[in-house]
Amino acid sequence: MSATPEELKERIEASIPGAVASVTGDGHHFNAVVTAPAFSGLNRLAQHRLVYDVFGSEVGDRIHALSIQTRTSETEATR
Repeated sequence: MSATPEELKERIEASIPGAVASVTGDGHHFNAVVTAPAFSGLNRLAQHRLVYDVFGSEVGDRIHALSIQTRTSETEATR
């Protein structure tokens, strides 16, 4: 069964405290923009790892590709 952007959005927001996600995709390739206070103080790699950890082994399998942009609340406020 293919994943949906809505499913990925719900799972990210349920798994990362305070996260707000916007996810687009075609069922196999997805783009996620995630804003969360939990990213504050983390480098980009650690931020992306938090998002990838939500899906575990599904990335590369059920979720063929996941492109991620992360933002902290502070960086979002300056945009």
